[in-house]
Amino acid sequence: MPKVIGFHTVDVRFPTSRGLDGSDAMNQDPDYSAAYLILETDDHGLSGHSLVFTIGRGNDLQCSAIDLLARYAVGRDIDDLARSMGDFARSLVRDSQMRWLGPEKGVTHMAAGAVINAAWDLISKRVGKPLWKVLSELSPAEIVDLVDFRYLSDAITKSEALEILKKAEKNRATNEAALLQYGLPAYTTTPGWLGYSDEKMVRLAKEAVAEGFTLIKLKCGVSLEDDKRRLKLVREAIGPDVRLAIDANQVWDVPQAIEWINSLGDVNLHWVEEPTSPDDILGHAAIAEAIAPVRVATGEHVANRIIFKQMLQARSLSFLQIDASRVAGVNENIAMLLMAAKYGVPVCPHAGGVGLCEMVQHLAMFDFVAVGGEHPDRVVEFVDHLHEHFVVPTRIENARYMPPTQPGAGAEMFADSITEYAYPTGKAWVNA
Repeated sequence: MPKVIGFHTVDVRFPTSRGLDGSDAMNQDPDYSAAYLILETDDHGLSGHSLVFTIGRGNDLQCSAIDLLARYAVGRDIDDLARSMGDFARSLVRDSQMRWLGPEKGVTHMAAGAVINAAWDLISKRVGKPLWKVLSELSPAEIVDLVDFRYLSDAITKSEALEILKKAEKNRATNEAALLQYGLPAYTTTPGWLGYSDEKMVRLAKEAVAEGFTLIKLKCGVSLEDDKRRLKLVREAIGPDVRLAIDANQVWDVPQAIEWINSLGDVNLHWVEEPTSPDDILGHAAIAEAIAPVRVATGEHVANRIIFKQMLQARSLSFLQIDASRVAGVNENIAMLLMAAKYGVPVCPHAGGVGLCEMVQHLAMFDFVAVGGEHPDRVVEFVDHLHEHFVVPTRIENARYMPPTQPGAGAEMFADSITEYAYPTGKAWVNA
């Protein structure tokens, strides 16, 4: 039986700042980057891949943290890991000396997620199935065992989670058939980067509508007058029936957010994303109440399941946005899926970045098949950048995510791409 015998990390950075791809009010010159982990096994055809998304220099810290935690995986038998991923994940998150730096947030927590996600990649490849399928075939009891319920029992108990999963179990076959045939609806942020010209924004918005997207998101928050102009231009370009959302990327204080959003005029906003600090549970609740009927979406920077719990309890959000690499991996994201199912809130994952679409689609598909089932407001973010570097790239058809059928958890990049964009030695950086 194969075992993990070693690992290595790579600092991979893509120079997206040159075209202002990914630019927003808080991050005006991002280089989409991956603190990349490979778990090596004694079966030379089998390795586990994952990444933590940053926007450049964050890789310096993130790779170092992953190096500290990846050693927990060395020596582990992959089949044993498959039977004990709940315990393995808890052992990483609960490391007493690493917790002192958090606990359960920031660089070390994301590093734990990288190791956990790489282990899931190994497990999925070992059984020859995509991650969404591996998770969807677990029994309700096995899924519950993956979750760390510490600090969650006032919002959801193990027995409540088990009941949710048992209730959904009878619909798994029907849901999987629908997933394979129709996929999951996507929305796009591709037209909306703040550094794009009005002309480019309008052109990309029209192209998105032609491709079938029914929700487009724009970045906002630097200038109220610019936001009014850009929203008006895009609304005119896409017509009244396509939904339109905005994303402030945490740039506003609470009173400023309320005043700004209520000053935008009647452009029929579907949601406002990250209107203030991701840690401000009560601030989000105050904004949600003051801007209704416009709704609040957030989650890509929420540090852990405890903050998500409180946001659900305080009704701070109407759309819960999990991220594949922000929290401690697949296991913690399953906790969020279960809480969202209990509270009746649609999970609309954050993607974009580098590799985030490839990774988070598995969680959204598992949610559809085995947890939350069908929800009319579920959409998964799509950004059309950098997919060509992945062994199993995201597949979008008619503005829908089509489920991958190849084994793995989605993060594996081509070796040539890793070499070319390794920082600072790769050709993309040396030639720059």
